[in-house]
Amino acid sequence: MCRLFCKIGLGQEGPDGKSKTVSDTGLERYNPQGGWFASILFVAVFCYFWIGINPLSDPQAGTLAAYGETSNVFNQLIVLGMSVLVMTLLALHPARELVLKAFWPIAAIFFWIALTIPFADSPDSAIRRSIYSLLVCICASAVLILPRDTNQFARLVGLCLLLAVGLSYFGVLVLPARAIHQATDLSEQALAGDWRGHFGHKNTAAAAMASAVFFGLYLMKMQRFWIGLVLVVLAGIFVLNSGGKTAAAMLPAVLIAIWIFERAGPMRLALVAGTLVVFNFITLTVAVSPPVAAFVSGLGIDASFTDRTSIWQLALSAVADRPLTGYGFQSFWQTDALFYGNHSASTWAVTAANAHNGYLDQLINGGWPLLILVIVWIVILPCRQASVALARESDPDLTRLYLRIWLFGLLTSCLESPIFENSGPLWFTLLIAVFGLRLQANAQLVDDSARSSFSPRLAGTYL
Repeated sequence: MCRLFCKIGLGQEGPDGKSKTVSDTGLERYNPQGGWFASILFVAVFCYFWIGINPLSDPQAGTLAAYGETSNVFNQLIVLGMSVLVMTLLALHPARELVLKAFWPIAAIFFWIALTIPFADSPDSAIRRSIYSLLVCICASAVLILPRDTNQFARLVGLCLLLAVGLSYFGVLVLPARAIHQATDLSEQALAGDWRGHFGHKNTAAAAMASAVFFGLYLMKMQRFWIGLVLVVLAGIFVLNSGGKTAAAMLPAVLIAIWIFERAGPMRLALVAGTLVVFNFITLTVAVSPPVAAFVSGLGIDASFTDRTSIWQLALSAVADRPLTGYGFQSFWQTDALFYGNHSASTWAVTAANAHNGYLDQLINGGWPLLILVIVWIVILPCRQASVALARESDPDLTRLYLRIWLFGLLTSCLESPIFENSGPLWFTLLIAVFGLRLQANAQLVDDSARSSFSPRLAGTYL
């Protein structure tokens, strides 16, 4: 069976030599010669989230400040510009209905977020952050319409990841003071010696490099064996030297788990949901139950989860006070109300940037309704769509790539907070997987004889 670029319905050549197409609407997939603008935009968007506009920044230049005091208008303008360009291409794309239908969970989520804004200490800041986060979601999701086919997708992703991984190694070898945690850093001196590359923290670097391993394994299946192997080896070495124990443990675990997931049939959702529930129950209960903490310690596991329990205690206490509405979108951590409030004298956790648990952070952002909506969007729907894609055998290598990234992101969210993280590669890459699984589930094979005439109105828009 020929490869299907189900995520955006990209053209491929079938085993009979005729041009085949992927589309859930039966429309023609027209691949124009060129498409340079779409390719450049894809690379720009991917590199913005994976590299950023200020890589290898000076760790001595930062100061501890409340969240609202560190917003970057330039970043917001860049994301706005990229979103406009991506959505313009989407508007001209004959598959736009398929793509736009995938946005309804996002619309429901941000509708509820809008309702919680009045409960924020600074509603204007919550509005700005929610709009910015919405643009990131749209930009990261719709970017999948840009590559022409699986070959171009593999080529562009390989280029972007070689740049990102290469930049991190450049930092480690040439600018170690900026790419390796130092004992002289303003914060977290205990991380001295851990590689962070061009990322701001070793945990982000470890998770990003684990995702690069998944991409590398996919490229090895896409007749780009040596590029993929280089990415797997370099990214794998970086994970080990980053000191990111969570990413290092989850990387092989996810590879095994997806092998089981593909064969689990109707038990797939129970397997994923059960794992997340058990994992979160154990880790969060450790923060409030000494007997459970003692049991976990007896297993040889750090029961504080590198002192995350102090943060979880503060977060759970906050959730208990506002279980329905939360505190407004991104309006709790590192705000003046918390940073200089009553808790500031009793726990260091008030200085934390987030809850170090993506699901707990959604309770803080918008209460139980927001958490339920997010779980439906990034857990339940992708699991169902993955089952459809696997049953259809819609490019199993591409589906497997998305599944690995998706499950890794879900598990990482139990100990970190990548969900709605507006900068960096983790949330962006998870969005690609979530959106890609939907497109994989809706792909169909269309023969040349079924094509209708279509003339693209802009280079890079094709179906």
